[in-house]
Amino acid sequence: MSDHVDVLIIGAGLSGIGAAWRLREAFPGKTYAILEARDAIGGTWDLFRYPGVRSDSDMFTLSYPFRPWTDTQSLASGDKIRAYIQATADESGISKHIRFGAKAVAADWSSRESRWTVRLADGSSMTCGFLYACTGYYSYDAGYQPDFPGLSEFAGRLVHPQFWPDDLDYRGKRVVVIGSGATAVTLVPAMSPDAAHVTMLQRSPSYLTALPRRDVVADALRRVLPARPANALARAKNILLTQGFYQLARRRPERVRKVLRGMAVRLLGDEAYVDEHFRPRYDPWDQRLCVIPGGDLYAEIRAGRASVVTDHIDTFLPSGIRLKSGRVLEADVVVSATGLKLLPLGGVDVSIDGTPVKIGDRAAYRGLMLSGVPNLAYCIGYVNASWTLRADLSHRYVVRLLRHMDRRGLAVATPTTPSGTGRPLLDLSSGYVQRALEIFPHQGDRAPWIVRQNYLRDVITTPRADVTRDMTFEEVAP
Repeated sequence: MSDHVDVLIIGAGLSGIGAAWRLREAFPGKTYAILEARDAIGGTWDLFRYPGVRSDSDMFTLSYPFRPWTDTQSLASGDKIRAYIQATADESGISKHIRFGAKAVAADWSSRESRWTVRLADGSSMTCGFLYACTGYYSYDAGYQPDFPGLSEFAGRLVHPQFWPDDLDYRGKRVVVIGSGATAVTLVPAMSPDAAHVTMLQRSPSYLTALPRRDVVADALRRVLPARPANALARAKNILLTQGFYQLARRRPERVRKVLRGMAVRLLGDEAYVDEHFRPRYDPWDQRLCVIPGGDLYAEIRAGRASVVTDHIDTFLPSGIRLKSGRVLEADVVVSATGLKLLPLGGVDVSIDGTPVKIGDRAAYRGLMLSGVPNLAYCIGYVNASWTLRADLSHRYVVRLLRHMDRRGLAVATPTTPSGTGRPLLDLSSGYVQRALEIFPHQGDRAPWIVRQNYLRDVITTPRADVTRDMTFEEVAP
């Protein structure tokens, strides 16, 4: 693999493979490479191997628009998603452009040479004309782990879902899962059939919604239409439903709160239990809504194999966890599903002519570039819809920008620095987001420095966006 390429992509997960596909489609003659720190394709879906790991977005919107999802599962398991990404890379010839075990640790822009030098953890380096970070926004090296009082006294086993041990046998064991987010509500119903009992210990409830494992509309469409148009129609239907529900939640939170409570009461059959453990203090979509396929969590609770406790941890004991109320939860295994540790650009240290760039001081240009930083893009998804919807719009924008530069003989594109500041880039009240606000770029107070969580608007405006607006360019040196 050459040490210099036109475009260097960091990350061979869902975003990185999608970016490479769009790049090779638009520019067959451009050279590109993908740096992947791990030894396999898949990103998130290769890293997370805990029981029941799955998508909480439907696969008709999480899959690539250029490669139909053909499996019967709409809310797919992690191994199926990983296989889908792998097959996409293999069939398109992208796999041979991936450099595995190549962890990017630093990137320095040379104004004199108009190129990036990317240094790897093994001491080697690569150069490129344009750098595209498709690394997501959390650390692969560490999850968020609170400092639990008395943890050293615990005689059982503590595990974090991000690093699930292969040798963990929880059959017939008492399990406590700490957390109430997407990971916790996935783990509990996956573990409870084999464990003696699984308790979900939460400080406060999250909003949950039950969705079918299969999309009956998509199944019907695939019976009468070829895969691509059937997938496109199912995708459009799900986009409209999810975006409509989100807008309803923001405009009529009490109505959505009532709908979600009613669903929980119907599936659990116990109003008091619902009001104690599934009645959040915040409005729907102030934090991300958790999906439970087929209502599996509620089913396990109703069957007595799982339960929920809403309380605070006082201290760990040799036999389990003592709560602030004085109750003791006996446990052989404790799973700390306490969230992610967020990290911009995969933790790559960025500098310009040797001067470090503090990402948190920069503004987000169209949610995919940084003010004052040349020839660098990054990819993040929506917080209220499938990751791939926004990721693919970002890929297509990068392609349009590169095409504009090629046609006019331009070597450098740098977003200007806007006046004024606005909201954080990730506009959620979740703890894992709030803990990382200072290290992520901020939004400005006007377009194109505002990052909207509205795919229906973005899908119309982004493909037509003026790539020269608030952007400075430099020509190719003679």
